[in-house]
Amino acid sequence: MERFTSSRLFVGLIYFILALVSLYMLILIKPIIIHIYGFLKAVLAPFLIAMIISYVLNPIVTLLHDRKVPRTIAVLLIYMVFCAALAVVLVNVIPMFINQVQELNQHVPELTMRAQSLVTDLNNTSMLPESIRSGINNSLYQLEKRVSASLFSFVNNMGSMLNAVFVAFIIPFLAFYILKDFDVFERTVITYVPKSHRKSTVRLFKDIDHALGSYIRGQFLVCIIVGMLAYIGYLLIGMPYALLLAAIVAVTNIIPYVGPFFGAAPALIVASTISLKLAVLVIAVNMACQILEGNVVSPQVVGRTLHMHPLSIIFALLVGSEVAGIVGMILAVPIFAALKVIVQHIFAYYVRRKTI
Repeated sequence: MERFTSSRLFVGLIYFILALVSLYMLILIKPIIIHIYGFLKAVLAPFLIAMIISYVLNPIVTLLHDRKVPRTIAVLLIYMVFCAALAVVLVNVIPMFINQVQELNQHVPELTMRAQSLVTDLNNTSMLPESIRSGINNSLYQLEKRVSASLFSFVNNMGSMLNAVFVAFIIPFLAFYILKDFDVFERTVITYVPKSHRKSTVRLFKDIDHALGSYIRGQFLVCIIVGMLAYIGYLLIGMPYALLLAAIVAVTNIIPYVGPFFGAAPALIVASTISLKLAVLVIAVNMACQILEGNVVSPQVVGRTLHMHPLSIIFALLVGSEVAGIVGMILAVPIFAALKVIVQHIFAYYVRRKTI
């Protein structure tokens, strides 16, 4: 028996069998895990969003607090400034959005006819093989079915919309209380850590803050700058619905690597129904925005604080999209970076333990 237990191959085989059994058990209880995950996501999502907002705004609150402004008053001042700025922006932007949405709604039949004409021309051309034409038609048919199913689901899920409105309503209140007592939460977490590990825990939190702080706060500013650049570019090339399409570019730019493609797709689709020249100009505008963002804006605003390999970022995006869709892709990189810092500290801790 000792001969088997001392064999690395035997021990490795036992661990492999235990891993397979564990995986099989997880597959069996997958429905239960899915229900638990759905419940936790619904309950914890507002708290997570509020924590992210609090993390972004906490440096401003701390700066005001250091200048003898009570934290509650500091948070209220930030809320007042934000609401005033938001009101000014909405008063000027909402009418433009409404006009562009109405204009888009009026031109949808025309755009549809142009798209159908384009597909008809592709089908009638003799340059494309029959298999490619059949594939294009099948893809368009599947896309039409998915859009129709999405619209039907959207109309039937009014309850989910009301729930989303409720969540959006309570998030500012959650963020207010988290910001007001941010330092209290930090001290409370530290008190639960044994005294022998408090210094290393504080160092861990500082490293996480250093890795994520400038990235998360800077990424919001980068998205705004990229959206403005796209808006200016769309205006210069005469792109219709410039504000609406530039807003999509700004929002999706927060997703690394694949976000710019998602943001450019709606503008490219609209432009392709108008003219090939406009579609090429849309591609040029988005490429110019991404070149400026990658070489000028991001290095200056965000910096290179994450120190993550592109393969690691792509892996994090795939995991995030599988777990929580678009929201998971947005949160994947900062969460993965925080986990990387935690793993590095754990390895460093065990290395120190072995050397002692």
